Amino acid sequence: MSSAPARPGPLVVDVAGTELSAADVELLAHPAVGAAILFTRNYADPAQLAALTAAMRAARPNLLITADQEGGRVQRFRDGFTRVPPMRALGRLAVTDRDAARRAAGELAWLMAAELAAVGVDVPFAPVLDLDHGASTVIGDRAFAADAATVAALADAFAGGLVEAGSAATAKHFPGHGFVAADSHAELPVDRREARDVRADMAPYAGLIESGLASVMMAHVRYPALDAEPASLSHYWIDTVLRGELGFSGCVFCDDLSMGGAAVVGDHRERARRAQAAGCDFLPVCNDRAAVDGLLEAVALDGPGVARRERLIADCGRETPAPDLKALRADPRWRRAHAELERLRDDEYTRA
Repeated sequence: MSSAPARPGPLVVDVAGTELSAADVELLAHPAVGAAILFTRNYADPAQLAALTAAMRAARPNLLITADQEGGRVQRFRDGFTRVPPMRALGRLAVTDRDAARRAAGELAWLMAAELAAVGVDVPFAPVLDLDHGASTVIGDRAFAADAATVAALADAFAGGLVEAGSAATAKHFPGHGFVAADSHAELPVDRREARDVRADMAPYAGLIESGLASVMMAHVRYPALDAEPASLSHYWIDTVLRGELGFSGCVFCDDLSMGGAAVVGDHRERARRAQAAGCDFLPVCNDRAAVDGLLEAVALDGPGVARRERLIADCGRETPAPDLKALRADPRWRRAHAELERLRDDEYTRA
């Protein structure tokens, strides 16, 4: 009689290639692991990816499998998948037809999540709620728009499409990454605006939280007018603002602890310790297996984050397997989503 899998731990880990190694299998089964993230290096074609995710779940049945799949330049799996335009295209359409933009946002989100589900991926880390202030090339066209009302409307529709496909939204990067020019992959950006301006950027989160937003990813950005710590490692931003003021009860993902924006506080153990102390439920550690190995016995496995992780995994679970990509393409909803995509591509304003 097999024992039940361990309750999901806080670490979000990656694997090296298109198949699992023995070391990968051992890692995924470790109690400190709760999720995995896939990259372009893990993809050859849809059949291979479906086999890889099946092997991952054989190693850890309750594993949450994720990917950065936003559309535009952030789309890890391309050949064999629908190419989704950057979210800025939806924002441009909203200038002339808000209802059409919301409809397209919902259909494209459903399409993205349904295609991922067909190969065993649970969650795309999307949508981006950052405002496009024109300062950040890292965000840029990943953002829907510059104004909070448009971002809120389109993100709400996008989140609804993900849920309809059996997935969940991960709104990012809280409280807002769109004003800073520095790249948090390489360094810690500092947003020196006054408190009221920083707080204005987090406005799109309120409506999604009221609608039951499943998860949020924090920004590796410091906002000295409000707190000395980077938001991703900040008790103030996570506990006081996100959970206290906004009433968020879902999962909090730290951004990747291997990024330069987190390195300013010390080694990976110190980063993980501070992220958990601040209230992060999931701790991604990407492209650094040695760092992951050093954290397996160092991270806390208990606390309220366990129940939140279990709830997110359950929300993305399926009583029946998702259809494969071939069967999905025969679904009238898939054809409807593609029709919306073609209308978006044909719209003169969105091509500008």
